[in-house]
Formats: sequence, C-alpha cells, structure tokens
Amino acid sequence: MTDALLDIKHWGNSLGLRVPAKIARAVGLRAEQRVHMYAENGRVVIEPVQDALPSLAERLARFDPERHGGEALPTAQNLGAERW
Repeated sequence: MTDALLDIKHWGNSLGLRVPAKIARAVGLRAEQRVHMYAENGRVVIEPVQDALPSLAERLARFDPERHGGEALPTAQNLGAERW
C-alpha cells in the first residue's frame, strides 16, 4: 500500500495539500487533471474523472461569435505572402 503523512496548508481562502508523486503515479493522476472530491463517512475521497474530449459539434455549439469576434479570419484579402 502506498501512503503518506501530509500537512494541510492555507491556499488563499481554501485549504490545500500536495499529492506526492508516488501516490499520483499509483492511481494515475496527472497535472491539470479534473478530479471529483467528496466527503463520505468522515473521509475525504478524491477520484480521477475521465473526461471525454468534446466532439467538433459540441465545441462549435459553444462558439459565441460576439465573444470571439465573428469569423476567425477575414476572407476578402490576403494577410501575408500567400500566393493563391
């Protein structure tokens, strides 16, 4: 069994702790990965979330032309040294 004794620290207005590399490897955690944390029977449980990448249709559905400035590139003129 892989275990560690850790100290909880202040992180802004929250509390935080570092997951030792040995434990992270044992359960397949990586930096920037989403996890699900919950309390159960007086314990804190942290589980990795296996998010599927959004499909192209899902990504396009979230596209907001007002926020992102409309078209990605104007089509009326060349912008660089392209030869068409």
